[in-house]
Amino acid sequence: MRFGKKKTVAGLDVGSSSIKLVELGGKMNSLSLVGLGFENLPDNTIVDGQIMELNVVSDVINNICSNHQITTTHVVTGVSGHSVIIKNIVLPPMSQEELEESIDWHAEEHIPYDLADVSLDYQVTGETADSKSVLIAACKRERIDNIKQAIQLAGKTPVVIDVDTFALQNCYEINYQPDDSQVVTLLNIGASTMNVNIVRGARSLFTRDITVGGSQFTDVLQRNLGLSFQQAEAVKRGVMDGTEGIEENAIEPLINDVTEIVSMEIQKTFDFYRATTEDSNVVVQKILISGGGSKLAGLAAELSRRLELPVEVLDPFRSINVDARKFDPDYLSEIMPEMAVAVGLAVRGVELR
Repeated sequence: MRFGKKKTVAGLDVGSSSIKLVELGGKMNSLSLVGLGFENLPDNTIVDGQIMELNVVSDVINNICSNHQITTTHVVTGVSGHSVIIKNIVLPPMSQEELEESIDWHAEEHIPYDLADVSLDYQVTGETADSKSVLIAACKRERIDNIKQAIQLAGKTPVVIDVDTFALQNCYEINYQPDDSQVVTLLNIGASTMNVNIVRGARSLFTRDITVGGSQFTDVLQRNLGLSFQQAEAVKRGVMDGTEGIEENAIEPLINDVTEIVSMEIQKTFDFYRATTEDSNVVVQKILISGGGSKLAGLAAELSRRLELPVEVLDPFRSINVDARKFDPDYLSEIMPEMAVAVGLAVRGVELR
């Protein structure tokens, strides 16, 4: 028998504009932050979810680990975007063995790719005497191979590849402990993709990935106001230093145009859900936003006004013990919105220990 410290499994979120790494310790009911790192990626390193510069991504992963003394070699990472298909289906009652034998046949009805080209998994989410609810998730193998290759180049082993949408849900569940009476929409606004997950308690009801993100706000400011990328990013977050000559009243209409697109896509998601659900009594009570795009100045209030729902920023460390002597509270507060998916992936890592 061996005694000693259990090896940790970190959560690694490879986004289109940055990489985030979170290492958690403890048990599920008492988690603590062990390690954390965040670093931006150069432009066009990742395009449409595809890693174009494998060496750049592996170098950034190594930089994060060395700069923040993260020594674990095992990680859980995630995927999102158009390569990922998630479907909730309802099947007749059947045994687990029957489901296992027939899942490919059922999946073929809902997955728009050849099953030979995807990795497929499923989970039973509910059962009655008359039906069995099953969640199916599939991702194109080339996308999985792409991210695995970058991680392995960094000397790390991807032990699980999850879906970003469900990692976000893990983060929400561990920090907010919701019950079945609570229906919220989890909205992760990345640079190029928004992950939407309508959740009742701990059950995902409807998911959608939308190819709109924070980079749209930056692009519109750069194009229309002649700003550099750094200036546009600062203006987006309400910082006007170094942008002399730019009228604030010229900024608001540009921001509002993109916010309108974001709110319309969220509303469209609600409409899609209502059109496909048999439970018409489910009403979203609140939206929790995360991701770098959620740091846009005034976005939560504007979405709340347009969608007529409370909108709050999700706190990924709300129920996680954080040593303020080791982690600067101001820095943690600054990067908090970006860390939600990485925290959810790290939660999955704790479950694997």
